[in-house]
Amino acid sequence: MPEHAHQPTVALPVLGPRPAPPRRRLAHTLTARAVLVTCAVALVSVLVTALVAVPLAVRGVERRDQDALGAQARLAAGVLRVSAARQRDAAGERLIRQLRQEDIDVYLIRAGQADRPGLPRQVVTRVSSGRDVSGRRLVNGKRALVEGRALPGGDGLVLTRATTRGPWRQVLRGLWLPLLAGLAAGVVAGLLLARRLARPIRSAARAATRLRGGDRAVRVPVEPPDEVADLAYALNGLAAALATSEGRQREFLLSVSHELRTPLTAIRGYAEALADGVIDADAVPATGRTMLGEAEHLDRLVADLLALARLEAADFPLEPGPVDLARLAADAERTWSDRCAAVGVPFRVETPGGPVPAYTDPGRIRQVVDGLLENALRVVPPGAPIVLAVRPAGADPAAGGVVEVRDGGPGFTDDDLAVAFERGALHQRYRGVRKVGSGLGLALAAGLVRRLGGDIAAGHAPEGGAAFTVRLPGDPYLTRTSA
Repeated sequence: MPEHAHQPTVALPVLGPRPAPPRRRLAHTLTARAVLVTCAVALVSVLVTALVAVPLAVRGVERRDQDALGAQARLAAGVLRVSAARQRDAAGERLIRQLRQEDIDVYLIRAGQADRPGLPRQVVTRVSSGRDVSGRRLVNGKRALVEGRALPGGDGLVLTRATTRGPWRQVLRGLWLPLLAGLAAGVVAGLLLARRLARPIRSAARAATRLRGGDRAVRVPVEPPDEVADLAYALNGLAAALATSEGRQREFLLSVSHELRTPLTAIRGYAEALADGVIDADAVPATGRTMLGEAEHLDRLVADLLALARLEAADFPLEPGPVDLARLAADAERTWSDRCAAVGVPFRVETPGGPVPAYTDPGRIRQVVDGLLENALRVVPPGAPIVLAVRPAGADPAAGGVVEVRDGGPGFTDDDLAVAFERGALHQRYRGVRKVGSGLGLALAAGLVRRLGGDIAAGHAPEGGAAFTVRLPGDPYLTRTSA
């Protein structure tokens, strides 16, 4: 078989020129949109103000004209009322000429009839009956202000003035100035607002660009408003998380490279010795067994790396089904009791005496158990026990089961328990202090348990070392039948 047949294929990223940022068009910038929005708000404000204020202003002007016409009507009626009959005609003529010079029409009513046509009949009737009239009426087919005053003897006086569109034109002509001022204020306010809002966003964009370029020390200043502060906190947290993650990845790669180099060095040394003929023929089988053991160690490391890489993938194989954890513990005992006895470590299995049902993948959960036992055997001194215990998770068989691996080794501190299942964390802490593995086993075990729908926890064992507790779900069939 070719020596490259089982080598995993690694996909390398394709390097190329970094894509240039898209060109910005002015209409798509925050500044342009802020200016447009503020101008629109200013324009709407001016128009709404005009719609409300112009009718009020026009009504005020018309009320003022009505009051002025009423005052003239009272004055004229007073003059005609106190004058003698012979003098009233002369005084009335002078008054009529004077009022007409002011664009006011004068109607005299005698014996229930107006001196000339044009007045509405109801106005004439009302004044002839001794009642005053004030308001707007149609006079000669046109709207006009009307003020009528009754005189003694059924006579009367009616003054009219045509209403014009002068107030409307006057107010509308004055509207362009506040409209222009509002638009100018909108432009200025939009520019100021856009600069204020765009400054932290540009700062965040520059920080994100530096993060993309690999600068993990970049930080964004936190400043109001709250939304901008939240963005700054998020980017700063992202930079810190990336720095921590990349630091752990570097430590993990260093640890894995060290673990891979150890068996490779041994295999290479023995291979060179065999090639140089310095090993006697009688020692060749032992050398081959040593090289085989190192190769198996290397194979386990590569398999763990591949399993960790594929653990979260959708195609990671899982075959869950009903499993008796007590029988699984018995099978593990036959394998591990001899291995532990060979190095002087007592191995004990604790079961409740009956089946412990769970719903899981038997091959994967055995992989988890073997990994936990492998870690325990690596660190416990001779004479310290290793315990594999299984028990139901509850009184109901459908509650699932619990698998526990305890040892009498050096154990963990409380700080160790927080990072026990992070790749390479414990390896980095205790490398050179005590026997440690590659840092992959516990991370792989935790990932497998989570994929199986269970959970795993690390703690302190009564034997003095570490305890790993795995809780597995129950059989869904038992759950349906018990319900």
